[in-house]
Amino acid sequence: MSQSHQSVWDYVPFGEPPKANWEHQIMRRSDLVQYKEKENGRIGRTSQIVFGERQHLLRVLDSLEGTHLPIARMQQERRILEELIHERTRELNHINTAWDEKIGLVLSGEAKPEMLEKLAKQAPQEDFYLLRLISEHPRTNAKTLSRLARHPYGAIRENVARHPNADATTLSYLSKDKTQPLWYLVAFNPNPPSPLQRRLRDRLKRLGDAQSGR
Repeated sequence: MSQSHQSVWDYVPFGEPPKANWEHQIMRRSDLVQYKEKENGRIGRTSQIVFGERQHLLRVLDSLEGTHLPIARMQQERRILEELIHERTRELNHINTAWDEKIGLVLSGEAKPEMLEKLAKQAPQEDFYLLRLISEHPRTNAKTLSRLARHPYGAIRENVARHPNADATTLSYLSKDKTQPLWYLVAFNPNPPSPLQRRLRDRLKRLGDAQSGR
């Protein structure tokens, strides 16, 4: 395996996902299609999309290296795949400088609330993947979650709505989201204002009664 390929491999391992005090989820297909910001019929190339492509390319390379092929074909296809992988890495770094290193910081057991706040504040809006990881990190504080509650990516807002560190103001804001039923997640969060929590749980009860009555 070449040294250039190894440097990418270090950050995007196959098989068991990296773990710290919490579990980092593997890229899901729904992550690639959940948010679609179409411009001229095209989907915006956020870090979520580019990282997913790089993961797939790495899996193809892994499969290639585990099969018997003529040496010339093996070398040619490996070279093409490595070029594509490194192009995706360059694209991620264009979105957010030193992207893999920042992902590693969030996934490390040493991640502190102040560092997560700094990374979230500096990240461009299109760095969906990094911001999603921060939104579900157990050490992310209320200030950072308040910032992320206004992000356009629905999965990030969902994470904030269920996060135990989200404060009452942020949860009240999310409960009014018209684009997705975040009120349901807010209802089970321990931190919304008591009157709001009662209203949401009454709404849940009415919804359950209506479903059981069908």
